[in-house]
Amino acid sequence: MKLLAGPCVIESEENIFKIAKALEVYHNDPTIDFYFKSSFDKANRTSLDSFRGLGIDEGLRILQKVKDDFGYKIVTDVHESCQVAQVAEVVDMLQIPAFLCRQTDLLVACAKTTKEVNIKKGQFINPPDMKYSVAKVLQTRGCNEVTYENSQKHGVYLCERGSSFGYGNIVVDMRSLVIMREFAPTIFDATHSVQMPGALGGKTGGDSSMVPYLASAAAAVGVDGFFFETHFDPSCALSDGPNMIKFDDLAKLVARIKKIQEI
Repeated sequence: MKLLAGPCVIESEENIFKIAKALEVYHNDPTIDFYFKSSFDKANRTSLDSFRGLGIDEGLRILQKVKDDFGYKIVTDVHESCQVAQVAEVVDMLQIPAFLCRQTDLLVACAKTTKEVNIKKGQFINPPDMKYSVAKVLQTRGCNEVTYENSQKHGVYLCERGSSFGYGNIVVDMRSLVIMREFAPTIFDATHSVQMPGALGGKTGGDSSMVPYLASAAAAVGVDGFFFETHFDPSCALSDGPNMIKFDDLAKLVARIKKIQEI
């Protein structure tokens, strides 16, 4: 299975390497296709005062160093089409944020690279309609038929991260995993799926205690990979702390997921 894991945002080089070292066990596991994830910029923070990251140049320098030192595959977000070429020089997978999953120019720019593309489903999108986002990438890569097999061949993934349920809450409809896997390999983002947007007064809240239950349910339904944001101390994380899980909890959860998948 694919495993995308790491801190939400690059806080400092020291913190990134501390986290990267702790995740080495997954890179060394032959049953896991591991990608280290962190963002050089969080362009969709709730408040202008929220920490966004270290910027594209410094962020990519640090991610390149992680890649060189640990041999990890790297995945990170891109927010604008003008960023894609520079980011693609470093990463192995380009990630489209959920709010931008219909942005044609961004999808096409990613498709014109040789990198894998992970499209996060918008919280506002009907799962079957994600087929059209996949089609934008596939058609740009010369493939007109949107099927699971073609998406897999061309490195196009979808990522479920929950749907808006009224105001300030996210829920996961497990049917979306089944629906989206009809036309693309699907990754389940368990940590963003427990978000509570705006719950902390200008900041996004969440309930990380629900992560193991949602991830276990997704494993039982069937997915192609998992996305977890993790940190040595989520309480002091500068972005998405209420949703992230500690290293020890991640290890227990990955072991649990494997057992479910074996069943």
